[in-house]
Amino acid sequence: MKNLIPFLIIGLTMAFISGCTLADVKVEMLSERTALENQVLGSYNALDSQMLLAASVRGVDTSGNISRPPEHSREYKDTISAMQIIDFHTDDLDSFKRLGWAGENNQGLVEPFSIDRQNVPDDFKSFADRYSAEEFEFVISKINESREKIMMRVIYMNEDLSETDLPEVREIFAKLNAENANSGDKIQSLDGNWQIKKDVP
Repeated sequence: MKNLIPFLIIGLTMAFISGCTLADVKVEMLSERTALENQVLGSYNALDSQMLLAASVRGVDTSGNISRPPEHSREYKDTISAMQIIDFHTDDLDSFKRLGWAGENNQGLVEPFSIDRQNVPDDFKSFADRYSAEEFEFVISKINESREKIMMRVIYMNEDLSETDLPEVREIFAKLNAENANSGDKIQSLDGNWQIKKDVP
């Protein structure tokens, strides 16, 4: 499981109905990943595809008859809903991170910081004024709840993984989130230290 396997550019930028990208995933780093990382990323990519399929199911068949959607488990539906929630809040989360109100922690979750309305860039003033502390906390909690469901679903999808592997899965998601973070975002290293992501030359 710890053997390194070459892994080239990962593309998880599939369009979702409105043209948004799911979770704004844009991994462009050339790196070597462990077999477990490849397994987790493959499962996440499969969930991404399933969400797109679920969103594109037609309610009427080619003959004009109403067609019944395929039956899915409650866990499956919850996971698709979780991915849609993350996609829905992508722009807000990007803005929170740009303002320094949130960062990517080393558990694969969003870490909320204090809301600082001082020195807000002009293009973010209306956004910053619009969000109350309660709304901010609600959005962060919904994103984190959704990320938790997705991590558990990835474990469920792989028969050689169990809940005891959750710490490693969290670490993989944290690494992916850090790679996808924009320059200037706060990210937490595995040792717990926070840093500002810089552009890679």
